Amino acid sequence: MHLGMIMECDYRPGGSQEDAFKQAFSLVDLAEDAGMSGVWLAERHFAPPKGHLDSSGTANPSIASVPLVLASAIAARTERLRIGIAVAVLPLCHPVRMAEETATVDHISQGRLDFGVGRSSFTRAYEGYGVPYGESRERFQESLDVIIKAWTQERFSHEGKFFTIDDLSVLPKPYQKPHPPIRMAANSPETFASVGSQGLPLFVGLRSYSLPEVAKHMEIYREALREAGYPEEPDVLLRIPVYVAETEEQAISEPQDSTMRAYRRMADSFTRTATATGADASAVRAQRGQELSGVTYQDLLRNRLAYGTPEMVAEQLNRFREALGLSGVVIEPNIGGAIPSQQVFNSVRLFAEEVAPLLR
Repeated sequence: MHLGMIMECDYRPGGSQEDAFKQAFSLVDLAEDAGMSGVWLAERHFAPPKGHLDSSGTANPSIASVPLVLASAIAARTERLRIGIAVAVLPLCHPVRMAEETATVDHISQGRLDFGVGRSSFTRAYEGYGVPYGESRERFQESLDVIIKAWTQERFSHEGKFFTIDDLSVLPKPYQKPHPPIRMAANSPETFASVGSQGLPLFVGLRSYSLPEVAKHMEIYREALREAGYPEEPDVLLRIPVYVAETEEQAISEPQDSTMRAYRRMADSFTRTATATGADASAVRAQRGQELSGVTYQDLLRNRLAYGTPEMVAEQLNRFREALGLSGVVIEPNIGGAIPSQQVFNSVRLFAEEVAPLLR
């Protein structure tokens, strides 16, 4: 069972960007020493616009705007950990450059790179890069097609809606053959079907949807796999906020403010950006924003989080694994970015040492 950790590399209020990098690398060292399977680097761009801060008056930007550079540094300081991108937002970059950079990191890590890809639901990143969010689905698929061609063909040409490439040979080719494992994130029924029809491993999360909702989407994914002739036992990783403490009271109370802050911010983001995504997507985002704005901490603890003592967290994760048919979990150790560093490190240590042996 894959046991990974997502790294959003928050730049904490009152801290410095230098502190954020130090804390990120310290977490990597802990994951390597504690025997976790891998770390997964988020891609996040830009600080929130003025006037859109959370109720505490602050909002955490991230230093993880260039995850492949971080991945290269992590590869140089580790020997065993797999290093994943979760996820590379393909519509925001040129696919040939992405193919070159990922292949380079694959060599530096000697084949320890996992390539997670997606479109991202954060429209602010698209605004900053001047890319219309309404084009994201088409741009994503064309970019992925170009990257795979660049990795697997000695020379290739491509003529599409967004990119034209004439007789190009891209170097280096990946260390892993034919290329690093590709894993695609899904947040909508249409995307679950698309991932399944391509036979790709899947990333799912419990931020926007509860466990029963994700279970329904997983059926769409499996049906698409079957119709496309792929094996019926898919490779699925669940990204989930996890917090472990010595007592139940600590585990529930210590991350509460940061957790609720994250969900309030998410609800605000969905509501505020609904009109930027087209008519159909707009209605979906508005509905998700409304639902998340009314979610309670108890709701989250039941179906979206794994918080508690080591035994409680293991029981919850085993329940999620059975319900969704998971091949692994990627823990989110500091949702909201405001849990004190010492508590985050203790939680990750307890997860690796005491929860992991209990997972089936």
